[in-house]
Amino acid sequence: MTSLLKKPVKLALVQLATGPDKAQNLTRARLRVLEASKAGAKIIVLPECFNSPYGTNHFPKYAETLLPSPPTPTQSPTFHALSTLARESGAYLVGGSIPEVEDVGDDAPSNATEEDQEGRKKTYYNTSLTFSPSGALLATHRKVHLFDIDIPGKIKFTESEILSPGNKVTLLDLPEYGTISVMVCYDIRFPELSAIAARKGAFLLLSPGAFNLTTGPLHWELLARARAVDNQVYVAVCSPARDMQADYHAWGHSMVVDPHAKVVSQAGEGEEIVYAELRGEVIEEARKGIPVTSQRRFDVYEDVSKEGWRGNK
Repeated sequence: MTSLLKKPVKLALVQLATGPDKAQNLTRARLRVLEASKAGAKIIVLPECFNSPYGTNHFPKYAETLLPSPPTPTQSPTFHALSTLARESGAYLVGGSIPEVEDVGDDAPSNATEEDQEGRKKTYYNTSLTFSPSGALLATHRKVHLFDIDIPGKIKFTESEILSPGNKVTLLDLPEYGTISVMVCYDIRFPELSAIAARKGAFLLLSPGAFNLTTGPLHWELLARARAVDNQVYVAVCSPARDMQADYHAWGHSMVVDPHAKVVSQAGEGEEIVYAELRGEVIEEARKGIPVTSQRRFDVYEDVSKEGWRGNK
């Protein structure tokens, strides 16, 4: 059996406390990423909307232009901060997500309601950027499934009021280690994304996400463990730290789950870094003991990884 993970790697999830000052958020992220790097982490993950508050009322104000790539430092200070930080830390850096804005002119979707002074329409995305240890951009993932929910008496949130969805599965190669997949928050609820990634050889499914005090206790751990046991790979979910003074209260509890669906490390509610050592033999052990990867009946049901899906590779 060929190992999906070529050699052990230390993963760090930075459960970052963020506020309304973007520059301070970027400075705080830098300090924590460098801390993780000094602890030996070679894959470091930041949370969803790590450079801004999370909320539809905040997305336009904090959004940055990413295309054409690379953007200028004025267009996207976060892009350049992440690129520099990846190079400085010598690690693969998954930059959580940030609000992205794109000028789309007459091709704007129906929910692109904002216009600039010249009347050009703008589209917004919730976008994750991953950089190599050299500072090169490796992949961009626009959140595919928008967080539109309404739980009576608990929470109502409609990302689609402002955001547009991405349209691809994001896989990227880390030459020393293997393939990983990046999704954002609500994406983890849809098992097809994870199944495609795992069947295309990913050893790790990463999901920066900001679950809340309703959905967090219900489903945060459940979904991470479900995607792990479904696919017998590592799963990591990285939350912002909880701030009860903010508009949106993140659940926290960033965690790493192994291919047996065991939680191997987990944060609390506040700002902290959680670490895990990922090893290829754990994937092999899980798949050998319960060999569902070779027992699937694609004569009975379809293999979602075969055709009809969009990816970046």
